[in-house]
Amino acid sequence: MKKFILAVLLCISVNGFAQLIQVGPQFSTNITSLNSDNFSSKSSGTGVGFAAFARVNLLMFYGQAEFGYAQSKFDVSYTGVGETEYELSGTDATLIAGFKIIPLGKLGNVRVFAGYNWKNYSDIKVSNDLNPIALEKNNHSILGGVGVDLWRFTLDYRYLGGLTDIDSSEGDIKTRVSTVSLGFKFL
Repeated sequence: MKKFILAVLLCISVNGFAQLIQVGPQFSTNITSLNSDNFSSKSSGTGVGFAAFARVNLLMFYGQAEFGYAQSKFDVSYTGVGETEYELSGTDATLIAGFKIIPLGKLGNVRVFAGYNWKNYSDIKVSNDLNPIALEKNNHSILGGVGVDLWRFTLDYRYLGGLTDIDSSEGDIKTRVSTVSLGFKFL
């Protein structure tokens, strides 16, 4: 009888733990644009990313950490010089704090969140060598967004406003990134 009671308590605690901590993969696509007056024209580019996330749920609040790989693309041009395409990729880490604003019962919830993002560009590709910009490898951003959880899936939209001037010369370039991500919770 003791073994049966212990097995029941173990099942209940595992179920409670699964509600407290959730982990899984996340795939994303993004649109990167620049905040700068240094160029005659700028155009956005699309990139992709993938990460693993871990979420800790505390009633209507939650905290989430993500670690993965992301890619960003954008184009810039100077008057009369030509266009230069940039592809930046590397490590991506995010910390989020959020609030579940609309509970959907056992189906899921709607969330709002804010947080911090750090990117380390370990691979910088430039398509035109006429006037490449010397770029900083680390980019710090603040973020805000909304998300929805449906069953084991998560769908998020987030906006990242760059805090770091990624142009290491006298120019001023900050990134603005809009991201849509889809994740799956294993637990």
